Amino acid sequence: MTDTGRKRPWLAAVLAFIYPGLGHVYLREWLRAVLWFGLVFSTTTLLIDDAVMAPLSDGLSLDALVAVSQNVPTEATLVLFVITAFSMADAFYMATRGNVETEVVEGTKCPHCGKELEDDLDFCHWCTTRLDRPAEPEE
Repeated sequence: MTDTGRKRPWLAAVLAFIYPGLGHVYLREWLRAVLWFGLVFSTTTLLIDDAVMAPLSDGLSLDALVAVSQNVPTEATLVLFVITAFSMADAFYMATRGNVETEVVEGTKCPHCGKELEDDLDFCHWCTTRLDRPAEPEE
């Protein structure tokens, strides 16, 4: 089995923790990544007012970033935490599902029961499901 299509679900989840949507970029799920980026941006725009961002008007510095983070409302923090958690779960799920689909397409696992297959059989010896294997090229 080649591992060209396999992704690491935990890496996708960690990237989504760093910023929601980043795990989806790793998975090359572009539309989902844009949707997660947009959700975080719109939530931040709607829940955090200009007064919170006022310390940044003097310039970007560590003190200004700390002041902004201390002034963020609890509701906004909670909502952004929930969005991050859902993004992590979605990235983990997408990576896991993509790995299973890759294994089924490559013919190493049964599409019905998911167990390992023998290379020379036209059926799954676990659940007896008939397999439609691609024809071998004749020489």
